[in-house]
Amino acid sequence: MKMFMIILGGMFSPFLLTAQELTAKEIIARADEKSRGLSSQGEMTMSIVRPNWSRTVSLKAWSKGTDYSIILITAPAKEKGQVFLKRKNEMWNWVPSIDKMIKIPPSMMLQSWMGSDFTNDDLVKQSSIVVDYTHKLLGKEVVRGQECYKLELVPLPDASVVWGKIISWITVKGYDLWRSEYYDEDMILVNEENAYDIKRMGDRDIPTRMEMEPVNKKGNKTILLINTIRFNISIEESFFSQQNMKKVN
Repeated sequence: MKMFMIILGGMFSPFLLTAQELTAKEIIARADEKSRGLSSQGEMTMSIVRPNWSRTVSLKAWSKGTDYSIILITAPAKEKGQVFLKRKNEMWNWVPSIDKMIKIPPSMMLQSWMGSDFTNDDLVKQSSIVVDYTHKLLGKEVVRGQECYKLELVPLPDASVVWGKIISWITVKGYDLWRSEYYDEDMILVNEENAYDIKRMGDRDIPTRMEMEPVNKKGNKTILLINTIRFNISIEESFFSQQNMKKVN
């Protein structure tokens, strides 16, 4: 029996070692896949907080992989009906109030989305944290009660990304993107993002509250709440078209 247990342990030890020694890229890939799924459809609320005012934007969002996404603004009335489309490396904005389709160039991906502290790139995920960056595991840290992997993401030389560097903390249990710091090309910290409120959504447990804060604008914050979301739904690539932007609801 003792020899049997030694042999059995020897058979499974390579698998245990592999599970324990994930690479930085594998950790990032797990977190990215969990937050995206193969596809998704959800409803969210975004609150933009400023020292002297605040406002709320409601939206519906659809995605398929890393290449396709649509965001429909459902409130307030002034912006209701606006649609944002991402197809691979291109992004458009349909504005029904002026009956105009606007193409958003790569140079505008760092600009504020809907007046929030999220950038255009943050919302439509034009750049992929898996394929557009190199990844380095810096160790582990406890962040707000969660043991996390701490990783450094540096963009590849030819990658079309908006950040000079990202430091991310991903929970060891669950592979949730728990905290991120975004640095510009001069390696100056620009934004801090934190996730909260892990809840069951569809077939997985995910953070449902994301807060983005610019470090040099005291009192500014944007809070994104996931109200509902379904993953791995059946959705065709043809859904993500300019023609459908005018019909989606």
